[in-house]
Amino acid sequence: MRYIISIALASALATAASAEVPRVVTDFAPVQSLVQQVMGDLGQPAMILPAGGDPHDFQMKPSQASALADAQVIFWVGPELMPALGDAIGTLGGKATVVDLLRDGGGHVRQFADGEGTDPHAWLDPENAIAWLGTISATLSSADPEHAATYRANADQAVTSIQMLDADLTALLAPVKTKPFIVFHDALGYFGDHYGLNIAGAIELGDATTPGAAQLQKIRGLVADSGAVCVFPEAGRDPKFIATIIDDKARVGAPQDVEALTLTAGPELYATLLRNLGQSISDCLAKD
Repeated sequence: MRYIISIALASALATAASAEVPRVVTDFAPVQSLVQQVMGDLGQPAMILPAGGDPHDFQMKPSQASALADAQVIFWVGPELMPALGDAIGTLGGKATVVDLLRDGGGHVRQFADGEGTDPHAWLDPENAIAWLGTISATLSSADPEHAATYRANADQAVTSIQMLDADLTALLAPVKTKPFIVFHDALGYFGDHYGLNIAGAIELGDATTPGAAQLQKIRGLVADSGAVCVFPEAGRDPKFIATIIDDKARVGAPQDVEALTLTAGPELYATLLRNLGQSISDCLAKD
């Protein structure tokens, strides 16, 4: 009898080991939110960037290096958003399946308005998020075939939720989409293109690029010439330049949090991020 119990126990342990969910690491909150939706109750994906951290100023800490070294699957936007993480993945993530979502995730990629490089803020287009969910599901299913059906079902549910949110935002923004406005830096292009918004210009042209006197003068003229209704600050960025370019006809809108710096991480974050952006734009542009 003791031998039979040992066989049964060994079989159970072997099954549990074979069904182990992979250790998953993500770069920052919007990607972690999408991955968490696909993983559901099976596991918690780690996030390299701490809550409230700026992805453009990322510096690796020992605990983050350890997470990368232990990872079996890594999902990240790509080096355009966090170049320092790219170096770390190359050094520490050699054992992991690495998915660069800008290149391997599906969806589409745009260039910055000034033509200076790839715009990495692709998560702000819900069509890209839907494509990424498919890639995330397929990658996790390959790494963990025993839970493939769960990953696919969770991804399908997340896609449906994003499609419903997209329909709501389309209706919300339709009445104001022709009204021009100014953003703080050129990060809202994917969102603006998807919803047909009239983004007249950006105070900062690229990530972490402080505007010079010539750029501020250009935007000051653009605010007046375009008839910009609103100028939007951005979470995590110094709003001092807004006072130098705004005229008496344009309003200052609520700060836009395109990188989820102020949001609580988790599966609901992605929808909250898009909803907040759409609502803040509508609230400001719709005022008489």
